[in-house]
Amino acid sequence: MIASFGGSGRLSTPRAARLTVRLAVLATTVALGAVGVAVSATPSSAAACNGYVGLTFDDGPTGNTGALLSVLRANNVRATMFNVGQNVQGNQSAARAQVDAGMWVANHSWNHSHMTSMSQSQMQSDLSQTNSAIQSATGVRPQLFRPPYGETNSTLQSVASSLGLRQVIWDVDSQDWNGASVSQIVSNAGRLQAGQVILMHDGIQNTRDAIPQIMANLNSRSLCPGMISPSTGRAVAPDGTPTTPPTGTPTTPPTGGGCTAAATYPNIWGDRYNTSVTVQGAGNWTVVVAVTAPQKITTTWNGTASWDSSGYVMTMRSNGSGNTFGFTTMMNGNSGARPQIRSCTAS
Repeated sequence: MIASFGGSGRLSTPRAARLTVRLAVLATTVALGAVGVAVSATPSSAAACNGYVGLTFDDGPTGNTGALLSVLRANNVRATMFNVGQNVQGNQSAARAQVDAGMWVANHSWNHSHMTSMSQSQMQSDLSQTNSAIQSATGVRPQLFRPPYGETNSTLQSVASSLGLRQVIWDVDSQDWNGASVSQIVSNAGRLQAGQVILMHDGIQNTRDAIPQIMANLNSRSLCPGMISPSTGRAVAPDGTPTTPPTGTPTTPPTGGGCTAAATYPNIWGDRYNTSVTVQGAGNWTVVVAVTAPQKITTTWNGTASWDSSGYVMTMRSNGSGNTFGFTTMMNGNSGARPQIRSCTAS
């Protein structure tokens, strides 16, 4: 998904009531020119926030990690850093500076390979080696994993889970890896809703320059930077307190009428992906699913599908084929979004 950065592929000063940051300046020199400053960041006040979003940065640490941390601190932001294992091994001080600055550190593979082409044992070795490198450098064992390029399958998800890692893709792609301008990055970030996660990258100047404007937009909507829950993969308050239900695909989707529906993504390709939805609690059911434009559902199975006038909201009804149905979605240029399960009702 990205070339020169090897990546997978949002901030004026927030109001004082939203986040209190106590800066304890620690004179430390970080390898490869990154400068670390120790920060104790107090979580945003729940009363001031109507929801939380996950700001994430892939591919670090880099020689520009210190500059990124400075911008994040200046804007009272705590973010999740999806680090590449070999980068951590080569720049342990910068990885430690991330934690000292109040960021959360997570696993982004050892060297950003296409992991879906690996064997199960290779996946296990890759993620284990990355976990060890991050823990050795920072003292923190990762709980989150983002697959390179957002490419995943059931085997990779199973391996990650066995290592105590929650897979996290993204709801919004900033497109910073694709040469997006500052204004484009800010505009893309403006689509963030409560509970959602945005993809950004360490080492990109336009991304750093966009952060103050991204924060201004979030502040205007009473949204605050939060942590990504290892349980749900959604953004929550820094102390782990859940907020309003996310508009993206939740891990435990909304319920209604005595049944629940849970989505997984067994196959993901460059231009499309499959979604498998399992219904529990009812033999006859109706599930409403929405996709994000310009994505489009092209094929369905094990259910009777109908669409609203927009063509983006699908109602799937049981047809005697069991309690698991599926569909194929064309990305149409939006590789980050995933379907939203809006409701499940027994019928």
